[in-house]
Amino acid sequence: MSSIIALTPIISVMLFLVVLKMPAVRAMAISLVATALLAIVYWQVPFIIISASFIEGIMIGLSILYIVFGAILLLNTLKLSGAIDTIRASFMGVSPDRRVQLIIIAWLFGAFIEGAAGFGTPAAIAAPLLVALGFPPLASVVLALIADSSPVSFGAVGTPIIVGVEQGLYEGTEVSSIALPYVSEAGGMAAFLQQLATQIMSIDIIVGSFMPLIMVLILTRFFGEDRSWKDGLAIWKFAIFAGLSFTLPALIVARFLGPEFPSIFGGLIGLMIVIPAAKKGFLLPKTSWDFAKEENWLSSWVGKITANDEADKTKAQLPLAVAWIPYLLVGLFLVLTRLDALPFKEKLRSVTVGWNNILGTEIGEQLEPLYIPGFVFILVVIITIFVHKMTKNQVRRAFTWSGKAVIGTALTLFTAVPMVRIFINSGINGSGLEAMPVELANTASALMGSGWPIMAPIIGALGSFISGSATFSNMMFSLFQTSVSDQIGADPTLILSLQVMGANAGNMICVLNVVAAASVVGLVGREGAIIRMTILPMLYYALFAGTIGLILTFL
Repeated sequence: MSSIIALTPIISVMLFLVVLKMPAVRAMAISLVATALLAIVYWQVPFIIISASFIEGIMIGLSILYIVFGAILLLNTLKLSGAIDTIRASFMGVSPDRRVQLIIIAWLFGAFIEGAAGFGTPAAIAAPLLVALGFPPLASVVLALIADSSPVSFGAVGTPIIVGVEQGLYEGTEVSSIALPYVSEAGGMAAFLQQLATQIMSIDIIVGSFMPLIMVLILTRFFGEDRSWKDGLAIWKFAIFAGLSFTLPALIVARFLGPEFPSIFGGLIGLMIVIPAAKKGFLLPKTSWDFAKEENWLSSWVGKITANDEADKTKAQLPLAVAWIPYLLVGLFLVLTRLDALPFKEKLRSVTVGWNNILGTEIGEQLEPLYIPGFVFILVVIITIFVHKMTKNQVRRAFTWSGKAVIGTALTLFTAVPMVRIFINSGINGSGLEAMPVELANTASALMGSGWPIMAPIIGALGSFISGSATFSNMMFSLFQTSVSDQIGADPTLILSLQVMGANAGNMICVLNVVAAASVVGLVGREGAIIRMTILPMLYYALFAGTIGLILTFL
């Protein structure tokens, strides 16, 4: 009964958002009320914990809003400065084929940004860049979210593993008694995590390498003039080549360097391989593919941000190198501020704004305003204003448009994130029950038995969906997954790798990421449509990984 009731918040989100097609702001508000009532009545969570969780959610929502505002501001700044026009022309020079442009921007450039920043940043950057190149906004968001899958394992310089998995294996200040033998056998936590990173990429080189092909199939089937799967399959050789151009270098980096750099180097090496290949037409069909004329697009594809059409038509064409400076600076600053070996990370993280022991509870939240990627976006915007020699009027318009664009996002986030925090904090209760997500996981493990590997990624995806973060999912379920692997006699490294890959899959349908990415391109209110299109790729990724895990377990 507790597991059925624990499912109610998830069911309510899917029902109102995906089935009934409500805007996220209404769907999440109803789900927030339902979750709070369940927590109070059945879980016997004290009202003070509900209140503290709500405040905690608002604070986390502010950090996400900070990222969204920075991403929108950067896009508007580059549109007004003329940089987007130059970048668009440069990609047309690589290939006029929209399928190729999608792979380069969403899959490879997005992987690099994920490796450097995480926090849902890739979709917030790749989606508007695709829109600027002439992609329909709905296609841009859906495909950017799907692309942000494999690289998530090592996002933000390995945070989902180094923070998520490692902290998840601790009980208090010590490694749990369940995980300790495996950690000790590997030669310590660092060696164990490196072994885990290698295992993840050994599976992902099969699963993840097909993601670019899935992306182009969705592109041509749902957004093409002929609605054709065939147009996507026509580029299958190049798509798999591009998939391997990321996953193979990422596997090598994971094997020899550990979990910090596979996505960063995988993305960069992939770009260096795929862009020259695309220019030469390597493995590409003779016929290029493009969208129908914009006036023939469905109204549901188009975003509501129209103010950008008023951009200054008199702006001079920027040189290509100058136009790319802002994006290069974003990547550079994100990498420099995430490396432990450099002093920047520690200094930026030392500045905090937060509230410990909210309302006298053990719940607390600390924001790091200089470390959150939104700060990098705004810093780059300021530099761009001078480098691109923008006028005061252009700057004013960029900030005005961006401020108006995040209003709807704020309303959604301030209901969605508190709901998630109540769900997770429900472990503080008077009923003797575990937290709602843990109750669900316990029931699933009891039902699956030795078939657990097929379910392990689904639990990871559930964690990302409800928490908004692959890191939180890994933190929440790593010890649980290790315990199950011990019970069924499976390799804990394998089961943990399936947990991490499941957390990647959940990233595609995570409400918080969907809301953030949708708002950047003006699709507020279309979140349900986005999830309906990303849920099948999510299931492919999670179930394919689970199937491979099941085979490896029996072998």
